Amino acid sequence: MKLDWVDGFKISVQSTEDEVTISANKEGLLSLAKQLTELATEEAGSHYHLDEHSALEEGSSNIVIEKI
Repeated sequence: MKLDWVDGFKISVQSTEDEVTISANKEGLLSLAKQLTELATEEAGSHYHLDEHSALEEGSSNIVIEKI
């Protein structure tokens, strides 16, 4: 599955014991919408990993999004 990002996107993920916060600019939200739309068309079990080395801002928590 190819991840397609909108130019200028910024996304960060912060987590605590009971909450996850995803913060993004307009381009980041549009990018996430594109990724979720693509994932929705994939088979169950398809997933992608996001971290500060692949898409998220420095200091972000890692996140896995999976289709069930």
